[in-house]
This record gives sequence, structure tokens and C-alpha cells, in this order.
Amino acid sequence: MNIFSKKSMSIFASSILALSMLAGCGGGQSAKPSEGQPATSGEQPAGELSAKIGVVSFLTGSGSAYGEAITNGLKLAQEEINEANQGKLKVDLVIEDSAGKKDQAISAVNKLINSDKVVGIIGPTLSGEMFAAGPVANQNGVPIMGTSTTAEGITDLGEYVFRNALPESIAIPEAIKTAVEKHGVKKVALMYASNNDFAVSGYKTMDQAVKDMGLEIVDTQTFADGDTDYSAQLTSVAAKKPDAILVSALYKEAGLVLAKAREMGIDVPFVGGNGFNSPQLVKQAGAAADNSYVATPWYPTGSDKVDTFVKKYTDKYGKGPDQFAAQAYDALYIMSAALLDAGVADDRDALKEALMGLKDFEGVTGKFAFNENRDPVMDVKVLHIEGGEFKLVQ
Repeated sequence: MNIFSKKSMSIFASSILALSMLAGCGGGQSAKPSEGQPATSGEQPAGELSAKIGVVSFLTGSGSAYGEAITNGLKLAQEEINEANQGKLKVDLVIEDSAGKKDQAISAVNKLINSDKVVGIIGPTLSGEMFAAGPVANQNGVPIMGTSTTAEGITDLGEYVFRNALPESIAIPEAIKTAVEKHGVKKVALMYASNNDFAVSGYKTMDQAVKDMGLEIVDTQTFADGDTDYSAQLTSVAAKKPDAILVSALYKEAGLVLAKAREMGIDVPFVGGNGFNSPQLVKQAGAAADNSYVATPWYPTGSDKVDTFVKKYTDKYGKGPDQFAAQAYDALYIMSAALLDAGVADDRDALKEALMGLKDFEGVTGKFAFNENRDPVMDVKVLHIEGGEFKLVQ
């Protein structure tokens, strides 16, 4: 059966019974596994699926807040799915730390595929890690889904590479457009981390977007991940008197740029890429983060589904979820829905085909489907940081 490709369905605690019904309908035999793929044992009780899903996350190092949020979202979704689907679907997560390093991400993916025999992988966290490790999963015929990999070219890695992360090619132009409309921006300066694949991709998107909008680029400055002093770059930028500054970087470096800019009296609006979406940006920059714009599919209010997720997450972890937690939470539900639709828990090709057939999924980040390139189809929201809080731009 291919119920998920034909019906719109919400797959969360409020309607989780629908998943159980799907599992009962989807007990067919799997296709013959490809070479190196785990074979279906045929010994599972009728209607019962037990799936092992790998996770590669940035859990230690300078960007660990991203990985913490992602794994928190995954664990919450895992608990809900397993509790609601006893006897129908059981999800086991095998979590590996990449520390934000490409070689460690490759090692983690190899371990998950060859030793742990996972049916699919969620992660890794950074686009650079996915560029390194995604081809390994693709060559082995293992579906891999990025929840925070927003750089251009991610899904070009191969037919087994998916993402439910909103590409920056969609998000950044919307954020810039909003800043232009709100502040009459005509001249901009660009800053980016030149040694980070994600940041370089975001910079290229920013550069093209401002040219498409007919804006003037008065200065372009680079820095590196790990830098702590941005005085020289910002002195150059300030001398050119831009109406706005666009920054492509992870939250640590972006926060330091914001803090130094405000200290130097630069009070123009900032527009960021996906690195700006973490609350850690505000923690890093303090009041200096105010008057910054970023685009996202996630906003923590607006529906009963979102409210329920925020409450459960906050109760469990003592703080509210960010975009990275929300997208990871949705990712596990997406993969679980595909497994139920496929009716088999250890056939990687069947999982890939079921993911491609998923339509009209409704998650906490909104309505979702994969397009033909395995990129997300979803709505964009633009947020403005005011008083240390992310506010939806109306």
C-alpha cells in the first residue's frame, strides 16, 4: 500500500493512531536487498516493525549547541513513536558524534552502515560534513537525511541523499527582501567564514540575491571559523556606510561579529543565514543581536501541534526548542512514516522509495513534501530579533 502518497496526514502525538493503522496495512514483503544491504529476516511478527536508524550529530566542540538541539528533538520523537506504536513500530537510534569534523563524520557513517547495519541515517549536522559523508551513504545505497544541511548542492550528492532542512537558496533571499522592505536598504556589505563550506555557500547565495535585487555591494570581508577579533573587517565595512550587513557564519562567529559591530557603533540591520537561527546567537551577542533578520520554516507558536511539541520539549529539557530541534523531530517522524508505508524495517531501497512518495506531511515546521530532487517543499517565515527574542515579521 502507498497510503502516505495519497492522503494528507499529521503524524504526531495528537493523531499518532494513524501511524498504527498504517503499520497494520503495510506488512508486505520487501524487495530483494541490494549488495551490502541487510536482508529482511521474515521472522518479525505480522505488522511489527523494528527499525535501527543511525544519527550523526555535532555533539562536542564549538557548534555543539546545534547537535544538542538535534539529538534532543530526535529523542523526543523516538519516545513518542515507540510509546504510541508498541507492537507496530519500534525505532532504535544509534547516535554518533562527529564533533563537526568531516573525517569523523565519514567514520561515523561507515560504522553505522557496516557495523550497526542501520536502515537509514539522520545527519550529519554541517553541510561540509554532508559533502564528505553523504557520498559514502549514497554509494552504499543507504538513505541519509540532513536536518540542518542548507548549502547548495547537498542533494546533488546522489539519489539516497535527502534533507528536510530549508535550503539557503530559498531562505536567504526572503530574509534580505524583508530587510530591504523594512529599512529601504540600497547598499550592503557582506561578511562570511571562508573556511566553512556552509558559510561559503551562504555567501554565494547572498551575493547573487543582492545582485538580483539590484542592490549595491560596497564591501566584502572574510574571516575564519575560530577567529575572535573582527575589528579590521568591521572597520573597513563601517567606512563604506552600508545600509545593512549580511553575514554567513555559524552562531559563535556570527555572535562575535554582531557584538563587535554594535560596540563600534554600527547600528544598521544584519541579515544572517541559517547560523543565525540558534538561540545561542542571542546568548553569544546579547543585545547586539537585536535588529537582525533570518528566514526559517520554524516558529514556536501558531498551532496546537506546535504548542504541544514546545511544551513537551520544554518539560523534558528545561528550555524551549529551536529550529534545529524542530526539524530533527520532524525528520524522525518523516522517516518513521516512510518505514510504515514501506511495510518493512530493514530494506534501504524500500525506505528510499517510500521517502520519495511521501506527500502532504504536516509537522511542527509546517506542511512538507520532498520534490523530485529530494529537497523540501515548505513555507518560509522571516524572523526579526527584538529584545533578545525571535519575532515573526508580519
